[in-house]
Amino acid sequence: MSSFLIVGASSGIGQVLAQRLAQTHAVWTASRQPASPSTARHVVWDAATEPFPAKTLPDDLDGLVYCPGSIRLSPFQRLTDEAFRDDFELNLLGAVRVIRAALPALKAAPASSIVLFSTVAVGVGMPMHASVAAAKGAVEGLTRALAAELAPGIRVNAIAPSLTDTPLASGLLKTDRQREAAAERHPLGRVGQAGELAAAAMYLLSTEASWMTGQILRLDGGMSHVRRFG
Repeated sequence: MSSFLIVGASSGIGQVLAQRLAQTHAVWTASRQPASPSTARHVVWDAATEPFPAKTLPDDLDGLVYCPGSIRLSPFQRLTDEAFRDDFELNLLGAVRVIRAALPALKAAPASSIVLFSTVAVGVGMPMHASVAAAKGAVEGLTRALAAELAPGIRVNAIAPSLTDTPLASGLLKTDRQREAAAERHPLGRVGQAGELAAAAMYLLSTEASWMTGQILRLDGGMSHVRRFG
């Protein structure tokens, strides 16, 4: 039985992923919430402010997924230094903290995998996205650097989704009009679903992806590379 740590497992993509993995694997979870619906192996942890408690982890880990993220949409001139710092702390430094803490356990496994989350806004310039795009751009740089440094024993990849129907994005999908407008922006005509992103993360964790590292999987309904005419 493989062992996995899912950070941000209290809702959205992380919750779905933890629930699916827990059916056949040992799963540890972490979030700011005091309990996890998927496993008793849970630690309360604020990724933006605290060192990760490494003593709560098993001796070896086959995979780590860092799901926390932010959606801060604001004109650049209204973004304060604090806003940039907050996004950087949660999206990048939170990942750094947990990877640092979990590295001995990841190295103890015969072969392990780290999965991070970026955003389509890194590869496609979008107005109002300066802070989150800058933070997630750093995540993509971390992904490639660690993939090189930790190979061959640990693979490191990231998923860069577009808008996905999760609690984090609920403010952008409140009304039917908002949902229709969001769907129309994607070549495939809809927003993403948490289960689709969880399935991609499960693939990157699996041995089926054993020859894949340093990659950014752009699961975005075609937004980053496809244009429809007419």
